[in-house]
Amino acid sequence: MTKKEPLKAIALMGATGTGKSGLAMQVAAEHDLCLIACDSMQVYRGLDIGTAKPTRDEQAQVRHALIDCVDVSDVWSAQAWADTARIKIKQENELGKIPLLVGGTGMYLKALLEGFAEVPAEKEGVREHFEAVQRQYGTPHLHAQLKLVDEVLATRLDSHDSQRIIRGLSVFESTGVPLSVWHSKQEKRKAETLTSISCPTFVLEISRELLRAKIKERFHQMMEQGWLAETQWLKVQNIAETHPVMRAVGYRQLLDHLEGQCSLGEAIRDGITATRRYAKRQRTWFNNQTPNAFRGEAAEVFQQLSNITYTL
Repeated sequence: MTKKEPLKAIALMGATGTGKSGLAMQVAAEHDLCLIACDSMQVYRGLDIGTAKPTRDEQAQVRHALIDCVDVSDVWSAQAWADTARIKIKQENELGKIPLLVGGTGMYLKALLEGFAEVPAEKEGVREHFEAVQRQYGTPHLHAQLKLVDEVLATRLDSHDSQRIIRGLSVFESTGVPLSVWHSKQEKRKAETLTSISCPTFVLEISRELLRAKIKERFHQMMEQGWLAETQWLKVQNIAETHPVMRAVGYRQLLDHLEGQCSLGEAIRDGITATRRYAKRQRTWFNNQTPNAFRGEAAEVFQQLSNITYTL
């Protein structure tokens, strides 16, 4: 049996605020590339400012993919993103081009390159039950329940991570098997059913002090651009609190303000702090999960990316 030729892509990853989008725009313009957003929030229509989504002008200058894919009322998984990204990579390769993946959602890149274990669908009504329990008793109560049935998963999760806690409980209730066990059975998809992807990865890094300053500056810029009004629009969509967009960094803190839980100044302060913590988690993830990546500051990474041949 002839081994399938792998699909080809390049990934430019990094923590929020490092400047990877601007760097990717330079590379894409220089080589006429398609940028595939590797971002868990940019897939949602209507979330533009708070997700630092490419502007209309930027989208007119460079081709972009996997932004504005679904309404905010929908939920997109890492595997759904990966399946769509794979299709786009294949299309670009067939045109003789290698696309550039750019973003900070490492789990999406992992889903694309390695795949996830197939978990049976949740039974009807199970998720709704746990969402109702969450509204009545709070997420820490559900976390305690999860610890009884899936201690491995519960230990990995923050006690306020409602989305993943409810997912873990729903899977166990539906299948009788802990989600951590399903994950332990994860295997790369078989070569005969899924073509592999050759995807050298580059991680953009800047000093911790500079990143902290950039995050603060960008947060205030987003506020000036109308982020609070965008969050007000999100609020009136009546989306369940367990939806990923309702827990998104920055949006969550501004929603707290709109719900009367804090002043705007406090929301901005807390949002900046939460964003910095998120960036720290991203840096840790990339350090642990992409050991073979090329790491460097903007000039080094740009030089490396500029020397790549993007045509097939």
